[in-house]
Formats: sequence, C-alpha cells, structure tokens
Amino acid sequence: MSKLVLTRRGLLRTGAVAGAGLALPTVFTSRASAFTNEPKGGAVTLGFTVPLTGPYADEGNDELKAFQLAVKHLNGEGDGGMLSTFSSKALNGAGLLGKKVAFVSGDTQTKPDAARAAAKSMIEKDGAIMISGCSSSAVAIALQALCQEAGLINMVGLSHSNDTTGKDKKRNGFRHFFNAYMSAAALAPVLKDMYGADRSAYHLTADYSWGWTQQASMQAATEAIGWKTVANVLTPLASTDFSSYIAPVLNSGADVLILNHYGANMVNSLTQAVQFGLKDKMVNGKQFQIVVPLISELMAKGAGPNIRDIPGSSNWNWKLEDAGTKAFVQSYGKEYGAPPSQAAQTCYAQVMLYADAVARAKSFNPCAVVEALEGYKFDGLGNGPTEYRAEDHQCFKDCLVVKGKEKPDNEFDTLEIVQVTPTEKVTYAPDNKMFAGGDLGQCNPGA
Repeated sequence: MSKLVLTRRGLLRTGAVAGAGLALPTVFTSRASAFTNEPKGGAVTLGFTVPLTGPYADEGNDELKAFQLAVKHLNGEGDGGMLSTFSSKALNGAGLLGKKVAFVSGDTQTKPDAARAAAKSMIEKDGAIMISGCSSSAVAIALQALCQEAGLINMVGLSHSNDTTGKDKKRNGFRHFFNAYMSAAALAPVLKDMYGADRSAYHLTADYSWGWTQQASMQAATEAIGWKTVANVLTPLASTDFSSYIAPVLNSGADVLILNHYGANMVNSLTQAVQFGLKDKMVNGKQFQIVVPLISELMAKGAGPNIRDIPGSSNWNWKLEDAGTKAFVQSYGKEYGAPPSQAAQTCYAQVMLYADAVARAKSFNPCAVVEALEGYKFDGLGNGPTEYRAEDHQCFKDCLVVKGKEKPDNEFDTLEIVQVTPTEKVTYAPDNKMFAGGDLGQCNPGA
C-alpha cells in the first residue's frame, strides 16, 4: 500500500520498489545533529527482517514471534518477559523515550538481495530506525553493510559466520549470537572425550560465508585434538537432495561425517545420511559417527529420531535454569503454546539490548547507541554474564554443547545439554587469524 510522506520537495506518494541505490530516507531535519529517521511523532519504528521462506524459514517464523513479543513487553503489554530479570533497569515497559514502539517486518527469503530490498523499504518508506533479524550469515553481512551505509543500527539476528564480527564487521552492527569459532572451541574437547583422538573426518559444507567459516573452525579444532581431515565438499544452499554428496563418504575412509549445514538443509542431509546407513557402519574398526556443529531445537524436531545421540553446539536452550530463561520460556509459551528456539531468544535479546542502549543513552542517535553498547556488560537475558566486546561488537558468553536426546519426553524435548562451556574457553583475541581483516570504521548517523 502506498502512503504520503512529507519531503523537502513536498508531498510524495511512496510504494514503488526501491531503486538500485539507497535513496535518502524521507524523515530528515536540517539540524547538524539530525540522524536517519529521527523519530518525530509519538511512535518509533523498528524493522525486522526474517526468512519466512527458504531453507531457514522455521527459524524465521520463530524470530518474528520473538520480535513481536519483545515489542509488546517494551510497550508494557503481557507479562514483561525478561524485563524483570535483565540486569539493567533502564526499561520500564513504557515504550522508548516517551514513544510507543511500532514495527514493520519483511521476508528475506534467505537471500541477501531480497533482504536488502526488504530493509531498504523499511528504511525509506516506513522510517525504521533499527534493523534486526536474519538466519543466514550472508543475509546478516548484507544487512549490516546496508545499515552502516544508511546510518542505522543493525542488531544482527541469527548469524554464526566468523566473518560477521570478523572481516565484515561494522561500527553500526552488533551480534548477540555466538560464532563458528566458539562452537568449534566448545565442541572439539567433548568430541575427543566421546570418540577419541584417532578419527578421520569428512565435511559437507554449505557453500556460503557461514559454511566456510564453520568448516574452517571445525577442521582447525578437530585437527588440534588429533583428527585427520579426509575431504571438504561444498553444497549449494538451495540443495534439498544430498544423496549424491553422501554416497562418496562411504568409500572415503572417513569414520566421521561433519555436516556443516543448518535449518532444512541439515534436516535433509542428516536424514539422508541415516538412510544410507552411516550411523550403523563400522569403519577403521570404529563406529561411524555424525556431528552437526550447530544445532537448534527446531532442527532437531525436524530431524526426528535421526538426531538421537548426534552432538553439536547451541547458543541457548529453553531448558536452562537461569531466571532470564525461565521468564522468557514462560512468556513465550503463554503467547505461542510452545517453547522458544535459540533463534527466538537471540532476537528477543537483541531488541531488548537496543532498547536498553537507547534508554541509557537517552537518545535514538545511532552513535549514542553505539557508545552505550560497546563494552557493555549485562546479565539476565538467558545466557549468563555477557559482554558486547568493544573491539568487534561480538557478545562473549557461555556456550552449550548438546546432543540429540535418546528418549524425548515430547516433541519439544529433542536436545540434552552435555556441557556448558564457560566464556573463557571460547574467548579469542580480536586479531585471531580466523577473524583477520576488516575494520569497524566510524559510526555513521546517516545525516
């Protein structure tokens, strides 16, 4: 639907598809302190970009539910969720700086170009002042670059590539979710205890930023415990049939298959690997094993019995016992009739962290928000004590090693927590070679 907006040239009807370049948002003032889409009325609009179609659609649907719940809580509706457990008390359920919180949303289709188009529409037509969401690191990197260019804060959703806070990091972007290096650092010692040091691994890897860095991280971490790497084969993100990729594993000499896949891709590749009988094979005198470095409850539910005893890592799990998790699970469950996924939790947390930074800074100016978030230490949002590191805008917190539950109690009870790996075991120096290149640059307020 088109709408009338006031620009410096008068009234303009909007609603056409955005052009190739980023048009100037229509809400500007001539003051030197102005910034992109500075809120002028009684509401402030947040933009949520989620994959409602494509291989990560299950995650996207959960993300959107969490975003909607976060907005309710910011506006004083519902039970408040994690507002009561958040270590900061700057938020009071009365909106943001005297304004009601509104939102718009769009489908990324799990594609960077579609995500950029959706976000540009939110910025140019809807006056969104912050963009959050995504379940693909390729999408996250594209949106982070767009927001840096436009002068908005980008609170990255579910993005696990090292590059998001490595070579592609931006001053206007912040990531709450953990990354591939952290997964590998947490998982490798557990794999050594479970399967021994004398193993040969075959990797199937999603052919984009996340898959590349996940595979590189897992290869480095497993070779450090004594494993050999037999092969790494790239698979297109759009793949649904992985049988032609799995068949060669049988004659490769590998006794471990590492599936660097996520969402529906992982469900399909794991299901087909089990159908090929890999879990029942003996190779090199050892029981063949399958590892999924990044697992969510939604993926485990989709994989059904095939996920049993499969190890991996998670950013968060709804069965954690901390106060923030309990409050969020209760609130989300009351609203939607099911426990939240790790995608939902990280997106909810990102909205709360953005809103809290605005409240503490007493400003919507993105550079004031950047200053409030850099080096910020907090607790009560479900991951224990956490810090948004100033050097790269990566959150550092405990990481979970999980595995598929042998005897689930219900359809949501698919994973069990094997180990909570403390923050110090997954922390790395900002100049770690897996995060080399890139520069945060300067904050861009847009005007």
